[in-house]
Amino acid sequence: MPDAYERLRAEIVEGEFAPGTALVEVSLAERYGTSRTPIREALRRLEQDGLVERGSRGMCVRTRSPEEILEIYEVRITLEATASGAAAQRRTELDLMRIKAAQSAMARVSPSDPHAMAAANRNVHETIWAASHNGTIVDLLTRLNNHLTRYPATTLSSAGRWDEALAEHEAIIAAIEARDHVRAAELAGAHMETARNLRLEIYSKEIVG
Repeated sequence: MPDAYERLRAEIVEGEFAPGTALVEVSLAERYGTSRTPIREALRRLEQDGLVERGSRGMCVRTRSPEEILEIYEVRITLEATASGAAAQRRTELDLMRIKAAQSAMARVSPSDPHAMAAANRNVHETIWAASHNGTIVDLLTRLNNHLTRYPATTLSSAGRWDEALAEHEAIIAAIEARDHVRAAELAGAHMETARNLRLEIYSKEIVG
């Protein structure tokens, strides 16, 4: 059975607790049938993940904002470019096989399944991160992804974006295979800039809606 951290994290990501909702230890302990100690530990870990924050009345679900999206992507664009460039320089043949396998798996996913689309896309990126052979980059990108889980709508559902993303991945992978670190970095950066712009567009529509 999932522990308090996993259960609370899942419910926050799924929108069960709206942004700004107060997270009261006593209430959560009753909800999950546990003591306050694991709840306190779960909240501490979720704060590190960037999913909750301390407010004037205690812990609450972190709010969303266009400024935060810009901040996250400002860093992610740079790190994704760095990871792809490093992968082009350091990848092994096994790394390349794994990246291509992840890309092939992504191409087989139905564009009618947003969750599967997002998972497959994430797997491609994570195999490229791993091919960078830079643990710090992998750790930082993983943390940034945790922040983005509070924005559940995938940019890949935007009109035409699925096919574009697949094509952009193919170009990045080709550069990695050719060990062209400059082009790999440029393509990865541009790929994430497009994702940032779509993320802002989705957010603005959610606010208007």
